[in-house]
Amino acid sequence: MPDPELPLRAATETAIAHGITPDRCDILQNSSTLVVRLTETLVARVVQDRDGPRQGTEWFARENAIAHHLTVHGAPVIPLHPDLPPGPHEHLGYPMNFWEFVTRIEAEPEPQEIGRTLRQCHEIMSRFAEPLPELAILTESIAILDERELFPAATQQLLRDHLTKSIEVLSAYPHQPLHGDAHMGNLMNTTRGLLWTDWEDTFAGPVEWDVASIIWNAKLLDEDQATVNAILEAYGPVDEQALHQSLIGRAAVMTAWYPILYPTPNEERQRRLRSRIEWLESVKS
Repeated sequence: MPDPELPLRAATETAIAHGITPDRCDILQNSSTLVVRLTETLVARVVQDRDGPRQGTEWFARENAIAHHLTVHGAPVIPLHPDLPPGPHEHLGYPMNFWEFVTRIEAEPEPQEIGRTLRQCHEIMSRFAEPLPELAILTESIAILDERELFPAATQQLLRDHLTKSIEVLSAYPHQPLHGDAHMGNLMNTTRGLLWTDWEDTFAGPVEWDVASIIWNAKLLDEDQATVNAILEAYGPVDEQALHQSLIGRAAVMTAWYPILYPTPNEERQRRLRSRIEWLESVKS
């Protein structure tokens, strides 16, 4: 795990500079991103991976802007902390932002609630006025494959082909601001209800991208069609072709990023990676 000493100092000094005195240091996550609780209500999220594909604070500024918009309009999201400006903050070379602490509950979220809250977020994001990059995670994934040899040549080309086709197809559909990485790990069941978090991948695209992202594992890894149907029914109508192409694009994106996110994957992650590649080899765009 990364040494969090300097990122912790950056977060603590930033909080103090805004009149908040940290009274604890509870590390909630220590990976490429450090998540640390500094007071009863304040959580800092600090980017520790300063050598990764994303440099600077431009993408962090987009996350803060969309999260602020969602927070002030009452979306089911973990709120930005009201006692600090949205940012992006940067100190000692570390980008960071600050969130309210929420209490997780152990109950699994109901599929209907997943679909309903995603629809609610989309409705509020549709009124976000600032421009966002089009299909950014797909174009970013192609750039990563062009810069790095992450897989055997045939797999690299397979991913490029699927990503290129997904961009071509999805460009033809109506676009609006999206979460961008709407999977179950970015949902938290809390004492305040089911809340969405982690908006760093926000971009403009068809809503089917987020829907595909949240149903991908249930549909294609777990073969849990009941959960898929419940989420889709609660979310509302989607375009089937856009959803199909988004499922393909999502699989290609996740595969391209896997060696970066999980450089030493455990057996289960290796199995999931193999499953995605095998599915992409069999599917027709």
